[in-house]
Amino acid sequence: MKNILIIDDEDKLRGLLTRIIKSEGFEVVEAPDLKSGFKKLEQNDIDVVLCDVKLPDGNGVDFLQKMKMAFPLVEIILLTAYGKISDGVQAMKNGAFDYIVKGDDNDKIIPLLYKAIEKSELQKKIKKLEQRISDKYSFDSIIGKSKALEQAVDLAKKVAKTDSTVLLTGETGTGKEVFAQAIHENSNRVGKPFVALNCSTFSKEIMESELFGHRQGAFTGALKDKKRFIEEANGGTLFLDEIGEMPIDLQAKLLRVLETNQYIPVGDTTPKKSNFRLIAATNRDLKTESDNHTFRLDLYFRLNIFEIKIPALRDRKKDIATLTTYFVKQFSDKINKKQLLISADFLQKLEAYHWPGNVRELKNIIERSVILADEILTPEVLPYEMQHIQDNSNKTMSAFSMQSIEKLHIQKVLNYTKGNKAETARLLEIGIATLYRKLDEYNIH
Repeated sequence: MKNILIIDDEDKLRGLLTRIIKSEGFEVVEAPDLKSGFKKLEQNDIDVVLCDVKLPDGNGVDFLQKMKMAFPLVEIILLTAYGKISDGVQAMKNGAFDYIVKGDDNDKIIPLLYKAIEKSELQKKIKKLEQRISDKYSFDSIIGKSKALEQAVDLAKKVAKTDSTVLLTGETGTGKEVFAQAIHENSNRVGKPFVALNCSTFSKEIMESELFGHRQGAFTGALKDKKRFIEEANGGTLFLDEIGEMPIDLQAKLLRVLETNQYIPVGDTTPKKSNFRLIAATNRDLKTESDNHTFRLDLYFRLNIFEIKIPALRDRKKDIATLTTYFVKQFSDKINKKQLLISADFLQKLEAYHWPGNVRELKNIIERSVILADEILTPEVLPYEMQHIQDNSNKTMSAFSMQSIEKLHIQKVLNYTKGNKAETARLLEIGIATLYRKLDEYNIH
């Protein structure tokens, strides 16, 4: 039931309005002046206020601003015995839903109330949706308490309030986009667009059009002008995922945009402006890529103003239990299934696995397991290769064994490549899957 507050010092008129409004099924709260009216707003969940303009302790037009600042979702209709155009204009500027004359417009009050309530309900729904989005992408949504993850979150929190370019590095599936969203939601650009583009998704020609937009007739199929990511991100944040995959000639154009805030749509000659904050992400070593002339060194330096390395899941295995509990609840709720128990053996298998797909892979494994399990999650619902994995964390080797020599050599190459698994596998002349198996076998993190 909707609650209406009437603020009017004329007892008879206030009583008449109360009876009319109650007959429509609304709850009514009354107040004779602005001071007591404000207290009623604080004490009750009010949807719409009907407020007289001339009151003993002030003017309703002036008081309107104070009410809207304190209760922005409440709609306010001002009532006056003397309709003045100047007061009506000022009332609307101050945030009034409408401004009507007593007596002359009494028949308008009920229809107006319904319209005001409809707007109030819409605003409340939008507010709830915004809150849900904010909660989903807050730093609290990044699950884990490992030291490596907490260090990354601390860095992200510090840079969020600035406008600095951020480079997120780490393996595929570690949650780089989650970090990017959290940085945006905690920045001064919150409420503005967050626009994401995966640079590995498109060919060079399509990516250029998607990034810069195009003019009608710029190429076959360009039937009309099209705004794209850089223009859509104006005022907000542009997130370029897998930026290491961007063709090198497009890198030069992106660098110019970052330096000048100007860009030229495909097929156009007139520069346009866009003020956005850039967050880029990559699973590649861009410095090595630039040394190999596959990534522009000047763009690398422009991106690497503030780097945050997102740790791989194998480097924060203490978080696996927490993540598992979270995903089990999420997917149990999703399929309306009673939340399952998690066996110690199930967790042990998860913690012994090397997780080449990181958190994304864990999430997929848990979803599959929740679907298959009945009451308790056991190793039997895991994929075959995970069911038979051995926990070698306590395994010891002789210093003279071939295994010990191999482990030491892998560690040396990893140190040489600064932890780059793909480059390590290439130098060792083995497949990446073989390298991950050996890292798990020797408990190398």
